[in-house]
Amino acid sequence: MPAPDWQKSSFSSGAGSGECLELAGIAPGGTVLLRESEDADTVLTARPDACRALLAHIKRGRLGVQAAR
Repeated sequence: MPAPDWQKSSFSSGAGSGECLELAGIAPGGTVLLRESEDADTVLTARPDACRALLAHIKRGRLGVQAAR
């Protein structure tokens, strides 16, 4: 399997702050890969609909996390 093509948010500071969620495209089995920049070795998988719901909750501040704007 080829290495995932990780995408960082356009809101990421890029200054090495490590406070960034990264996503990779659809993996085998139809899942989305997620990781946190500071812990790149830990990769989570989620169904696309669950990933959309997670991101929507973060954007609305429903998880106690303030999304960058």
